[in-house]
Amino acid sequence: MESFEYSIRIDRYWLSVKQHWLTALAVFLTVFGTIVLVASLKKPTYIAEGAIRLQKKNMTSSVTGLGKEIGNLEPLTQTGNPLITEAEVIRSTGVVQATIKRLQLKDKKGKLLKPKEFLKGLTVTHVKESDILAISYKDTNPKTAAEVVNTLIAVYLERNISFNRSEAASVRKFIEKQLPKAEVVVREAEAELAQFKEKNKVVSLQEEAIRAVEVIGELQKQMNEALSQAADIEVQSKEIRNKLGMDSQQAVIMTSLSQISGVQDILKEIQQLESQLAIRRTVLQDTHPEIIGLEDKLSSLQGILQQRIKQVAGTTQLKPNRNFQLGQLQQQLSAKLVELESARLGFTSQAAALSKLQAEYKQRLNTLPRLEQQQRQLERRVQAAQSTYSLLLQKLQESRIAENQNVGNASMMSEAIVPEEPISSAMLSYLAAGLLATLATLATIYLLEAKDKSIKTVDEAKELLGLTVLGVIPSFSKSKTSIPSKAELESDSQRLVMRDFPRSPISEAYRMLRANLKFMSADKELKVIVVTSSVPKEGKSTVAANLATAMAQMEHKVLLIDADLHRPIQHKIWELNNTQGLSNVIVGQAEVKTAISNVMNNLDILTAGVVPPSPASLLDSRKMAGLIENFAATYDFVIIDAPSLTLAADAATLGQMADGVLLVVRPGVVDSVNAAVAIELLEKSGQNVLGQVVNGVIPNKERHGYYYFLEEYKLQDSVEQVKSANA
Repeated sequence: MESFEYSIRIDRYWLSVKQHWLTALAVFLTVFGTIVLVASLKKPTYIAEGAIRLQKKNMTSSVTGLGKEIGNLEPLTQTGNPLITEAEVIRSTGVVQATIKRLQLKDKKGKLLKPKEFLKGLTVTHVKESDILAISYKDTNPKTAAEVVNTLIAVYLERNISFNRSEAASVRKFIEKQLPKAEVVVREAEAELAQFKEKNKVVSLQEEAIRAVEVIGELQKQMNEALSQAADIEVQSKEIRNKLGMDSQQAVIMTSLSQISGVQDILKEIQQLESQLAIRRTVLQDTHPEIIGLEDKLSSLQGILQQRIKQVAGTTQLKPNRNFQLGQLQQQLSAKLVELESARLGFTSQAAALSKLQAEYKQRLNTLPRLEQQQRQLERRVQAAQSTYSLLLQKLQESRIAENQNVGNASMMSEAIVPEEPISSAMLSYLAAGLLATLATLATIYLLEAKDKSIKTVDEAKELLGLTVLGVIPSFSKSKTSIPSKAELESDSQRLVMRDFPRSPISEAYRMLRANLKFMSADKELKVIVVTSSVPKEGKSTVAANLATAMAQMEHKVLLIDADLHRPIQHKIWELNNTQGLSNVIVGQAEVKTAISNVMNNLDILTAGVVPPSPASLLDSRKMAGLIENFAATYDFVIIDAPSLTLAADAATLGQMADGVLLVVRPGVVDSVNAAVAIELLEKSGQNVLGQVVNGVIPNKERHGYYYFLEEYKLQDSVEQVKSANA
């Protein structure tokens, strides 16, 4: 579809060129000659060329690795090209003005050359697939051209080095401001880490965690052993306590008492007194003084015994009648019980101490992850601070070295030499003249086309009017490429092709029109057809006459009415007398039968008659409507030749009485404005527009010129032969 539309546009342009070729040729020759003449009067121009090479990094930075980030040629965008950026730097106002001042370049008025004028002769291009910029300058003085290029390169190289050094200086100043701050941050981070280690007694948390796990395991093992031994001793102690009937404390007291002579002596005396008291009670009563004396003595000895027991055992809870005399075996068992009890207490205390120590290690071990996390954070902070500080120190050194460098990213590749010969401007002048002349020619054609509102082709008529094309009638004109003149239009309007040349291609076009009208009336037969046009001179009368003839040749009874009461033409076409016609019949000055003329088999003509002062009032009358009804009943077809739509409203009036309106359009005669007005008038009046007939078509000016065979041009020879015979 796009290629089809493109083809249509090309065809339209080509038709426009063919139509205005004479004017276009005059414009082309004028512009071309003027430009060539002006170019020949100009002074010869010389071009001096030089080149510079750009590097992404300067050689010193690449070799030493110092300051390599400074002055790098890097684009800001992914699609950017740093070479193009540097080319714009060369064209910048600063570089250009410095070059102008050094060379004291002046214009024709003796003033320093302006940058805009300088840039007109300067060209900076990027050599493809290389890191080279080619610089050229045009001037009428060859020496000046070479000096400009070399000076421009020198200024650019100086500015490149200066820019890199200034960039390095800016970096150095920034680092010098940041370095003390970074040092303070390092000190604060290190002090905070040291304070953390001192507060939490941290040496190596990882090793401490490993050691703590080992110690906790060892302590658990020792604690289990101590508890096991304490349990074993407890079993032995229980057995001995059962045998002695006393606990270890009592066993210690009894052993001590059995080994004290004072206690044993009193025990012996008490035993003796008890024996005497028992013997004397056998013979004496308890109230006897001797019995009472023995009891008092026994009581005294028992008191003394209690005091001595208290001194030894620290308590008087022992029964006074208890046997405080132990045997050797009992003493050994008591000693063993005491020994075992002491051992049990020792192991129990050891287990408790081990458990406490183990709890302390576990508590420390539980706090180690948190301490380790805090330590890592502090160490990272110290490491980051130290890294930043070290980096700043390194960059400070690099920036100082880079600041002292006199090497940039660019170097002169080739120096401009004074050109010996001017540039060959003849061919360039011809090419430029041809290009500008072509553009001027195209612009002229465009303006002429924009100014010319006339419809030129069948496609334009179809596109503009939006009506179905029912017929395309070729032109009679001998000229196959130009619009026919008014004289030719007048001559064409008087030709009856269907009668005089029935076998011509034009006659076939009218037969096609007749067939198309027949196809349109499949449901309702079209009997009364009004033929009109947008403006005069479009050949509507010729179309109406030949269409009526074509219908009559099909043995249909046809009436052709000339209803153009402004400019009647049918009587001239058919060479009839116009003293009586339609106007006379409407006003009653003539009868219909006497006004109608038979011109050929099945074809009658009703001429316009005398031109009345008010044609519209006659045509828009009941008499006219009645006539059309009678004609429609009498004839098979009634063809009405109506005035042009822009000339009068008669065609719209007659269209209301007819079955349909046929609009004749002639390219080169009607313009788009009048055609649009005609279509609007038909739409507003509610006409049944059957379609359009494009008349007077020049085949060579149409996109589909193959529609019209070359045989139609043979018609011209037939016309000449007829004229010769008549002569």
